[in-house]
Order: sequence, then structure tokens, then C-alpha cells
Amino acid sequence: MALGGIPHYLKEVEPGRSAAQNIDAICFSPSGLLATEFPHLYAALFDYPERHLEIIRVLASRPAGLTRQQILEKTSRPSGGRSTATLDELVESGFVHRIDPWDKARRDALYRLADEFSLFYLRWMDSQRRRGEGTWLNLRGTPAWRAWSGYAFENVCHRHLAKMKQALGIAGVETTHGCWFHRPTERVDEGAQIDLLIDRRDDVINICEMKFADDEFVIDKAYARELQRKLDVFRRATQTRKSLFLTMVTTFGVRKNSYATDLVASEVTMDDLF
Repeated sequence: MALGGIPHYLKEVEPGRSAAQNIDAICFSPSGLLATEFPHLYAALFDYPERHLEIIRVLASRPAGLTRQQILEKTSRPSGGRSTATLDELVESGFVHRIDPWDKARRDALYRLADEFSLFYLRWMDSQRRRGEGTWLNLRGTPAWRAWSGYAFENVCHRHLAKMKQALGIAGVETTHGCWFHRPTERVDEGAQIDLLIDRRDDVINICEMKFADDEFVIDKAYARELQRKLDVFRRATQTRKSLFLTMVTTFGVRKNSYATDLVASEVTMDDLF
């Protein structure tokens, strides 16, 4: 989630150290391999990296993603060939992930920062004044850390959609996938957002909730109510007659309790993704 599985970065990992200790050494130590990597990364890949970096920084500030028009507005760039080419280059090179909306036009596609190290650097290293041993250890467990870990884990899940389908036993089923969001209307006066759904040819839609946790993920009463509300809004807004299966994608599974039993139809864990 921090280094993106890049072999050149991972070769710095030392056996016998925890993940947090290795991240401290690789990213926050003055002599760490990635301490000064970010400014050179985009310059080595693109002829005019300032254009690409402008988009990357905007996307890093909006974890839920932005449409192309919103990106242009926030970067104050004109809508034209150069802007389109820059965004396409970021998508094709894997730095940005485009998620097409399930039931809307392609122009409403959401763009998310997908490169794990870029997200990590801009969230933690770019403005982090503190450096040296223990930096990452002290940041772990904070609300900001939990927000970052949730977003980073979602990116991991999006990269492994084929593995998710395999774990769900639908690898051979024709599917489409995308995101979905609904703003309140007169007919359905509640809003909702689904970051990933898998629409299956066998008249089932998997509504995927992706959650990172250090242990089994616990669905409590408040979250169960929110999940049920999201399913209800989706049903009413889309008027679909397909079966809706709530799929929890988590690191170590969902703890069994009455809420999980009532709501969760299927699970995918980190072991399934790798």
C-alpha cells in the first residue's frame, strides 16, 4: 500500500524488520532510497512533468476521485488536446485509474490517483517536517492514517478485480463493473455512493464494500444501518430487479455477528487478492 509492489523499491526491505520499521528506513530516513525519489520519478517518464504533477496533486487531495471536468477546473487548464493527452498518459502508465460509472455516460467517469507511492508521498512525505527513525511508527493509528489506509486498500482492490471475481466463483461469468453515485432527487431524496459494483450476466449485482483493518473487520449497528440504507437507495434509484449481493472485501475477513450474518452475502480477503 505504500510502495506499490515495485521491485526496485521492495529490494530495500530488510528481513527481521516490521513493515513500519522498513517504511521508516526507506521513506523517512535521510539516506532512504525513496526520501528524494518523487521529484525525479515523473521527470524521468514524461517530457513536461509539471502538467502531470499538477493533476496528480489535485487527485491526491480528493480520495473519492474527480471527473475530467472537475480536474480541468481545479487545475485551471483548458479543455483541449494537450490536457486530454496528459490525463490519458497518466491512465495508460498506471498512475491514475479511470472508473467508468455503471449507469452514466463515459464523460462522468471518475479518475483516482492509483500509484501507491505517489499517494503515500503526497500524503505523508511532501509536507512532513519530521524525519528519521520512528516517524511512521508514530503516525500509525491516527485518524489520518486510517483514512489513508482505507483509500490505499481500495486501490489495491481495484487492481485485483480479476482475483476478486475468481474468489467469488464468477471468473467465467460475463460481467461489467464500475462505480455508482446518486445525488438526492425528488423521487429518491437520499444520496449514496458505491465505489465498486460488479454487474453479472446471471442477474446478480455484487455491491462491493472495501475496508482495511489490522484484524477482522467488525460491522456494528451504525455501519449495518448505513449499508442497508445504501442498498435501499441503489434499489430505488436504479429500479433494478436483479439480486443485490453485499460483498465485503477486507484484509482479514469480517467478524461473525448478527449484523454480518444478516447483510453479507460473500467475502473476499487479502489472501484472495494475492
